[in-house]
Amino acid sequence: MNKRQVIILWAVAAALVTAVAIVKFGGNDTVVTTTQRSAGQTLFEKFPATDVAGIDLQGASGTVSLAQKDGKWTVVQRDHYPANASTINEFLRGIAELKVTRSLEAGPSLAPRFGMDEAATTPDARGVTASFKDSAGKEIAKITLGKNIEGNRESQSPYGGAMPVGRYVRNHADESAFYAISEMFQSISTEIPRWLQEDFISPEKLQSVSLSQKGKNDPAWKVSRDDENGEMKLTDAKEGESLDATAASSLKALFSYARFDDVVPADKVAERSDTANQRTAELKTFEGFTYTLTITPVKGDDTKQLVSVQVSAELPKERKKEEGEKPEDAKTKDQAFTDRLKTLTEKLDREKSLSGRTFEMAKSSLESLLKERDQILAKPATSAPAEAATPTPGMPALSPSAPTEAVTAPIEAVTPPIEVPASNAAPAPEAPATQETPAKEQPAEAPANNE
Repeated sequence: MNKRQVIILWAVAAALVTAVAIVKFGGNDTVVTTTQRSAGQTLFEKFPATDVAGIDLQGASGTVSLAQKDGKWTVVQRDHYPANASTINEFLRGIAELKVTRSLEAGPSLAPRFGMDEAATTPDARGVTASFKDSAGKEIAKITLGKNIEGNRESQSPYGGAMPVGRYVRNHADESAFYAISEMFQSISTEIPRWLQEDFISPEKLQSVSLSQKGKNDPAWKVSRDDENGEMKLTDAKEGESLDATAASSLKALFSYARFDDVVPADKVAERSDTANQRTAELKTFEGFTYTLTITPVKGDDTKQLVSVQVSAELPKERKKEEGEKPEDAKTKDQAFTDRLKTLTEKLDREKSLSGRTFEMAKSSLESLLKERDQILAKPATSAPAEAATPTPGMPALSPSAPTEAVTAPIEAVTPPIEVPASNAAPAPEAPATQETPAKEQPAEAPANNE
């Protein structure tokens, strides 16, 4: 055996040893994958959620930029109006804990197949791309949420079609695969209003409400009440005027559940405002709050109104003691007063932060406030004219001045005479006529039927 044959034999032996090792330690069912993450692992080995200070969201409907300012999340496109921090924190926590349910080996060029086509103009085909940045503006992570993954036919949606069971996602730092996840991230959108903090004014215990005329400072109407359990009344009522009960009830609850649709950037307010029909409303409460609202119609859109608000308050410094108050009762009431004053102070600070902003609201949500004077007045009562009575035959007619007493007339039952046909029997004897009343002529007797 020469040297060459020995080398060949050693090579064959080494190959056999390697094959045996693979079978012994790997098993025949081993699946080799080239993707960076596999089922059960998190999408990111470590997502730097605490370092994120900005998020840019891009989709078919536009872009939303969220940024931290003075330690609070804001919406950049709305002049840094406060953002919904709970939604943002939930999003960051969800990305950090996001687990892969399936990996699909594919390169970035196949992104359109998973609903991540950056050139697409529809949400389903475009998806949403989120770029996470640190305080210096440097991108530290980037993902794209693609189309939903539909379940099997057994999981039918009540609206038709299969229920979605997940979504496709791409980590742009991982070019080995696209991944399936069970999270839907339905709250993630590129519609700016969905990211705005929803807090708005909430007047409580309204004492008075007034509204100016269109385009003027002159009052159109004002209503008020003496105590918080009373009913609103028209303060400058003219003779014969009173406040409609339905209008009074709705004015007591103004802005109880009011919501705005959007915040208008300062540089867009003038071009959208119909100032010729602008109005001012003032709301005062029994607890010392005053809300001054400027309400302006939107040009070219009669379903929207622009509203700006100024809030001030004169809060009591101490509780007014009641005469003959017991010490134990005074202590309880003092604590309740202190707690309420704290709540009102926090409410004032929160609502004063809305000053200087212009909100877009649906006109329907301001309908109770924007009524004209004649629309909040009670309608005068109208009585139907009395119908002329038709006299009953045999009854005396009632004159217009006659008292309207019920007249009961005797009721006489009259049975019309029944004519009995003649028969073969002998006719009954005739009754004698009385009071010169001629006897009725009896009909001739019918001939007997001999057949």
